[in-house]
Amino acid sequence: MSTARPRAAIDIDAPLERVWDVMLDTASYAEWNPFVVRVETPAPPAVGNPIVLHVRWANGRGARSPERISALEPPAVVDGVTTARLSYAYEGLPARLRLVRGVRHQVLTQSPGGPTRYDTVEEFTGPLVPLAGPARVADGFRRHAEGLKARAEALAATGG
Repeated sequence: MSTARPRAAIDIDAPLERVWDVMLDTASYAEWNPFVVRVETPAPPAVGNPIVLHVRWANGRGARSPERISALEPPAVVDGVTTARLSYAYEGLPARLRLVRGVRHQVLTQSPGGPTRYDTVEEFTGPLVPLAGPARVADGFRRHAEGLKARAEALAATGG
């Protein structure tokens, strides 16, 4: 069985709560996100909700990715560190056939006085993982992270 873990991480100079709000405002993704250009999901997001991601690869081509929200942990402080997490599992035909399964985690962490750290990883498993394009997924995650940083920092600077 093949596995892959494409990932991206970035420090964001904005309060964790602001970054979290941007992440959950899926209706506005087209305004800032060069990777996930559209999202279909009931609002507000909740565990168990379907979520369809319309992604745009670096070459300009697009894909539709049906997922289901599996974790939604709003900001909480533990031992002085604030964290939040959003996860969803891939539900496309390859997943139903157990050829490619994937779960994406997006985790925010902020220590007092520090930047918000955004970490994302997709945990791919299955015999056709190489065909899922882990390298292009990692590139998309990097572009997503950079867009999230720009959006959250701009909103934090203007108080928006």
